[in-house]
Amino acid sequence: MQQLGEYRVESFPSSRIATMDIGAVGRTKHHIAALIELDVTDARRLLAERKRDKQHLSFNSWLIKCISQAVDECKALHGIKQGKRKIVVFDDVDISIMIERTVDGKKVPLPYVIRKTNTKSITEIYDEIRAGQRQAIDDEGNYVLGEKKNALLMNAYYAMPGFLRRMVWRNILGNPFITKQQMGTVIVTSVGMMGKVTGWVLPVTVHPLSFAIGSIIKKPGVKDDRIEIREYLYMTITMDHDVIDGAPAMRAISTLTKLVETGYGLT
Repeated sequence: MQQLGEYRVESFPSSRIATMDIGAVGRTKHHIAALIELDVTDARRLLAERKRDKQHLSFNSWLIKCISQAVDECKALHGIKQGKRKIVVFDDVDISIMIERTVDGKKVPLPYVIRKTNTKSITEIYDEIRAGQRQAIDDEGNYVLGEKKNALLMNAYYAMPGFLRRMVWRNILGNPFITKQQMGTVIVTSVGMMGKVTGWVLPVTVHPLSFAIGSIIKKPGVKDDRIEIREYLYMTITMDHDVIDGAPAMRAISTLTKLVETGYGLT
């Protein structure tokens, strides 16, 4: 014991308990993954021009809008299985994101669900994200940002043994309507944009549709039959193979690619 050296013991954040349960339950889902590169050179130029005009928008809010539009054009992407023979396909696209907040001196990621993103503008999505970043919080264990949870129920959940907590998650995921209400139908995580890493993030998720956003890397590409330095965004898309087949999924990804690479909503 004398050779251990100095160390410290930190408290385990309550939100990490739910993350562990999501990881355990998520591994039972039948997701298929697509690892893609998107040329965002023109889109970033258009974004910079609009920012100079002091418009309220960001790369993330614009990308969420592109994703919302692609899902809106192929709603089967975010369908949720109900029982053995039914799939519920919602009209509204509710996207869950993670917003990093400081709680008790520590940075913790807290979920925030942006409702009806397919009907909102890039500016409206941007303003909603900013509101989530400014929201006052008292206890990170009891929050989905923007939606106050019942503290007694949340504390009871955290006090349960692991197998019971995972049963709660399985019950939530077995009901498409509770799933949508509690966590939306799509998740977008931008953890890969925190640094410059050439590669893809491979998420484990319980959402029927997930977008893991990686870094933006400059490298040679082809534009108008010429080789030039372009900016490429790494993105991983995971889809529930129980509710959508490969062919329509690839067509939807093609739609998303076109939206992103043409700067959808920015011209």
